[in-house]
Amino acid sequence: MKYDLVIENTAIIDGSGAPAFAGKVAARDGKLYILPEEGDVDAVRKIDAKGQYTCPGFIDPHSHGDVPLGAEYASLSKISQGITTHVAGMCGFSMFPVNPENLGLLQESLGLLGNAFPEEMDTFTSCENFLRYSDTVKRPENTMFLIGHVTLRVAVMGYADRVPEKAELEQMKGLLREAMEHGAAGLSSGLVYVPSAYAQEEELAELCKVVAEYGGIYTTHMRDEAAKSIQSLKEAISVAKKTGVRLIISHHKIQGRQNWGMSKQTLEVIHQAIAEGVRISCDQYPYTASMTHLSVCAPPKYFTNGLSGMLEYLKDPKMREEIKREMNDPATPYDNFYLHAGGWEGVLISCAPQYPEAEGKLVSEVAKEKGQDPFDTFCDIMIANHGVVTAIYFTMSEEDVFRIIQDENVVVGTDGIIKSMDDKAHPRAFGSFPRAIRYFVRENHLMPLEAMIRKMTSLTAEKNGIPNKGLIRDGYDADLVIFDYETITDRADYIHSNVTADGIDYVIVGGQIVYHDKKLTGATPGKSIRFQR
Repeated sequence: MKYDLVIENTAIIDGSGAPAFAGKVAARDGKLYILPEEGDVDAVRKIDAKGQYTCPGFIDPHSHGDVPLGAEYASLSKISQGITTHVAGMCGFSMFPVNPENLGLLQESLGLLGNAFPEEMDTFTSCENFLRYSDTVKRPENTMFLIGHVTLRVAVMGYADRVPEKAELEQMKGLLREAMEHGAAGLSSGLVYVPSAYAQEEELAELCKVVAEYGGIYTTHMRDEAAKSIQSLKEAISVAKKTGVRLIISHHKIQGRQNWGMSKQTLEVIHQAIAEGVRISCDQYPYTASMTHLSVCAPPKYFTNGLSGMLEYLKDPKMREEIKREMNDPATPYDNFYLHAGGWEGVLISCAPQYPEAEGKLVSEVAKEKGQDPFDTFCDIMIANHGVVTAIYFTMSEEDVFRIIQDENVVVGTDGIIKSMDDKAHPRAFGSFPRAIRYFVRENHLMPLEAMIRKMTSLTAEKNGIPNKGLIRDGYDADLVIFDYETITDRADYIHSNVTADGIDYVIVGGQIVYHDKKLTGATPGKSIRFQR
């Protein structure tokens, strides 16, 4: 038999967690074959991977790559770190379903994730329409999609801060059912983001009943990842218990110095739920700082008229003082990123194009330079950029990060956001997977390399319902990464976020080489994956 590609002289990590072994890995017609180490093989192309490991392509279970789908910079951020498949539509944000009347509101919500949107976006009124579009977008990586609760609510209710009327809930369920029928993998929620934050547990449970009918997943950016982490986790578990849906806790973390160590309790709650029959897992990115909108510093109640409405409050001197008071009061009921970071000394402006002198600096630093109160600096940055500002929040402890990744139910994800190669973002967009190997395995010896690779491949495929990926097995999809364990490392940091990793030699998707010599090859074998029951 003649193969399209054969990788020789390599140590194979098959993704199962088993020890590495010597052999050849071959690809033919997009499928994998494991061959004996000895003997010659006929192939169109051969790769000598002496001194390197070959493993399954990494799977990113937490991607925001649906907004910039097909953009070269977006593909590079994934492929360059070994990601061959990603699950998009996270934290409540998805590109469908669109209500053309509320398209402006939706694009405002999605402003964190992209600077530009497809001309066809007003036609994404259903999952079927969006997937038909996604099939035409050429890219090297594979993508599976979730429907976002933010997008769903905007389509039906705009930014209304209330319980949906019966007809509205039925409309949301109908849109969700259509999505599940046509290949969406499930529902995501972002309960710190408006209007998802306005939903009560019963609304989420009603929607998840639909997801559960199709065997889909429910991923949630919980309502609180700080002092109320346990309460928020129990809410998510309650939804899963009521509906039978498979639950994934997004980017599990503990924010706020005063809450450090709480991962002991959250993981105990998760294990207790598993013992009671709940199917639950988590993803995590390997950093002690998060990134999201700068706007999440303000209480959600000020966003009922959208982001632009919130900015009007900031322009009003009286309302500005009230917002400042509430932000500084720990009793104000919301997930207060500003306080989690210890104040403006822990909030770094990542991207603020209309206030560029703030980029790469702490808000407190900018305020000192301007000779003003840091809260006024926050307001000025927000207003100048029409509210579309990203920030890095230094909120987590290494102890919690280490404890969480070592749990058997946790996999690696990026939560990566990138809007252009000039965009200033979080280093996780380019560095998460190589960093996990360097940081968790090579430097801190938290687990064997094979166990970490499993958390990047087969375990992720299993938890997200992705068939034929995540293992090097005969007949599986020929998605592979060839890397040098001694040199693999992330090079992106909080100031220079869009830098490709070292140590990854080849990335292969569907048997085609899509990355080599630290650049994309131009091959575009990527596909849109339809979820299967």
